[in-house]
Amino acid sequence: MDHNEKLKRLYDAACRDVLSEQGIAAHIMKTCVEEFKDVPIKEIIRYIQGKPEVGVVLVNPQGEVTRIEGLQNESKSETESTVTFDARFTVLAPGTGEVIKLIINLEAQNDYHPGYPLLKRGVYYCARLISSQYGTVFVKSDYGKIQKVYSIWVCVNPTQKTEYSITSYHMKEKNIVGSVEAERRHYDLLNVVMICLGKKKYTELTGLLRLLNMMMVDNYLTKQQKRQILTDEFDVEITPELEKGVAKMCNLSEGIEQKGIEIGREDEKLASARRMIADGKLTATDIAKFSDLPLQRVEELMQEQSV
Repeated sequence: MDHNEKLKRLYDAACRDVLSEQGIAAHIMKTCVEEFKDVPIKEIIRYIQGKPEVGVVLVNPQGEVTRIEGLQNESKSETESTVTFDARFTVLAPGTGEVIKLIINLEAQNDYHPGYPLLKRGVYYCARLISSQYGTVFVKSDYGKIQKVYSIWVCVNPTQKTEYSITSYHMKEKNIVGSVEAERRHYDLLNVVMICLGKKKYTELTGLLRLLNMMMVDNYLTKQQKRQILTDEFDVEITPELEKGVAKMCNLSEGIEQKGIEIGREDEKLASARRMIADGKLTATDIAKFSDLPLQRVEELMQEQSV
């Protein structure tokens, strides 16, 4: 791994840590999780159960061995994958009259075009969050205990068409013959939310997009400025963990900029090349020229998208 890639990975990890902080997560839940739309931010934090599991829970362990010890114990095998959820935590659903847990997965994503539809990955993550409940949340045929899951993606470099948008994808009832109305809580069990940012300054935006753009895109702001904005404008408590996360993000972005590298610049090149490949009108040589990528990398991308 070269030095530039190492810096980017460290920056991604810092973003993940910041997103998983309760004050930031509460703002995300307020906008993206239907169950919390009418709950004040400060109260949402009270519904979060324990500390989030950050970068430790495997997405796809092979040959799972389940253990009924709760969500904090990931399945293990000798050949398990090294892909983990960025951050996973549980919250209690408010106003239900009963204890219903929502399992929420937050993901920070720099590459909106990783060679496959990112939305499908979100659906897969939801499926894994549900299937992994067997042996931890329920056993045998006790499917009534299945808990609703959300997979929420914060995309820093989306397409021009999708930037500055927040979109939800979930299950809905549709009568083909007859008129049936099942209890929504029995089928509305998975929800993918895509939060797409962009290059605008946070002052040009409102709401959650304003908060996340300020945190993850506006690298011209110092850690002191971001800290002040979080406190004054978004009423976020600056915990020691959040303080460290913001400092890491700012320090890493400063180090990257000093070396003439912009966060996400390589991702933008890749996204541009993939759009030209999908269009099918240009040769690999032309795409390499227009995207400023090596010809070999363009040929690799063409091969990936042809599969």
